[in-house]
This record gives sequence, C-alpha cells and structure tokens, in this order.
Amino acid sequence: MNIQKIIIASPLIKELEKPIAHYKLDKEIRYITEDAITEEDLEWADALCGFQLRKDTDYGKVKWVHSLGAGVDGFLYDQNWNENVLLTRTVCSFGQRIGEYCLSYMLRDTQAHQTFAAQQEEKVWKEFSPILLSEKTAVIYGTGEIGSRLAEILSGFGMKVYGISLSGKQKAPFNQVAAIDSQFSFIKEADYVINTLPLTEKTADLFDKRLFDQTDNIGFINAGRGKSVAEADLLAALEKEKVRFAVLDVFHEEPLPVSHPFWEHPAITITPHISAVTTAKEAADCFVDTLKRVEAGQDLENKVDIQKGY
Repeated sequence: MNIQKIIIASPLIKELEKPIAHYKLDKEIRYITEDAITEEDLEWADALCGFQLRKDTDYGKVKWVHSLGAGVDGFLYDQNWNENVLLTRTVCSFGQRIGEYCLSYMLRDTQAHQTFAAQQEEKVWKEFSPILLSEKTAVIYGTGEIGSRLAEILSGFGMKVYGISLSGKQKAPFNQVAAIDSQFSFIKEADYVINTLPLTEKTADLFDKRLFDQTDNIGFINAGRGKSVAEADLLAALEKEKVRFAVLDVFHEEPLPVSHPFWEHPAITITPHISAVTTAKEAADCFVDTLKRVEAGQDLENKVDIQKGY
C-alpha cells in the first residue's frame, strides 16, 4: 500500500510531532486537532491517525486508519465500517500498565490499607494479619495481550487465574479459560473480577444483574470499557454485597458527570481513564512501525478484525 499523505489528529499533536519527526519520514503530514478535520483533509489524505474523532468522520475516503489507542470502539461500535479501509490499533505497554493498576488495588485490599489508615486516624492499635494474594482467585475477562499480561503478573503472586473470552480457547498463563457462554462456571469462585475486554456488540452491558447475581462479595475492577457495565446493576450489586468494592477507570460518559452517584459511593474508587495511558513516544513508535509494515505488505499483528471489533 502506498501511503504519502497522512493526517495526525489528536489534542496532543505537539507531543506527537517531535517523536514522529525523529523518523524523518518522506511523507506529507498534517497535524490537526480532532474536531478540526474537514472533508478537504479527508479527500487529500491516504491515511488517518487518531483516536476520539467525530461520529460523522468519513473514514471511507482514506486507505488506512490507525488508532492511537488500544481500543477501536470509537471507530466501530454502533457504526458502519467500509471494509476496504485497513484499521490498525496501537499496541505497546498497555498490558503492563493495566497489570500494575489492577495489582495496586488488589494489594490495597489484601494488605488492608484502608483499615490501617482508619486505625491510624483514630489512634487505634489493633493487630491482624493481611491476606496473601496466593489465597485468592481472579477471573479476567479478556485473554488478549492485556489480559494475558495481567494474568502473568497475578500468577507470579501464586494466584489462581481464570480467563473469559469470546472463544473460550485455552491459553497460558491462565489456569483455565471459558467462553462467555459458560462464564458462570468460574465466576462463583472469584475473589476479584477484572474487565479488560474491548467494547463490541457482544460485550456491551455484559456486567449486568445476571452476572453480578452469581458473585459473592467480590472486588470488581473495570479497566476495559465503561459501556460493558450496566451501571444501575453494579450499584444494586454493591448494596446487596454481591460486590464488595469497585475500582472504575472507564465510564459510559467521560468525563463522569458531577451528579453521577458513583462519585459519592463509599465502596467505589474512580480514576479518570488512566489505567493504560498511551505516551506520545509509544504512540509514535507503533504508528511508524505499522506504517512501514503497511507499505511493505507485511503481516500486521495490530490489524483489527472488523467483524470481531478488536
């Protein structure tokens, strides 16, 4: 594929321009903000690189679209995609970042950070032993690059780790993997349930009353997509103690509205979509590597399967 004219669309164009310039690409590149793309720009370009673009963006005018993030639901979810247009996504340190994000909150739980902080506040000396992660079981939804790296990290602490995927294909380092259709065979054993799945028609509202009714006092972490969680059902599960605590990094609407009940719920921890931030250098490196492979006609590990949505 011959790519000569490229649009880089992002609010971080200044941060991206320097690492991309380092490669001295013999290309025409337009750096513009996402809301400033015009029909003329799209007519001009061979390729478009961005993440959160307007819903009315006509991707069919270019040959190739590259997502600056791991997720591509902004391009595919509830939209029609021209399958003649190649779609790729950024693959970098997301698995390690999300792994450390989840691990931090699980250790906070097993090491009783909040309890000891409360005791310090009240000047209370009360001894009890923290729990080892090796005594716990995690169920990870998503067994791709991110979920697998998370499973490696947790397995390193001796945890039993189950995976849930659309196919149910067995995969190391999970102890066992089940398809979504048979997820409840594992969910009853879970101490922690973690979502790393992309948003597709099959994963929207996956974490709902039916699922939470199968759990017992779990810790729930969502580092996947906000629309995979039925928010009212999660709140109900917290009240019923089906869910003991929830750590939420993604939401139906972002930024999370100030009126949302999640903000004030004592068992919910909110982070502003930072569990897998893409650095400008990582984004630039992946984009340029993908560009070279696209032009050389090489296999692309980060090519998106349009039918699957990831």
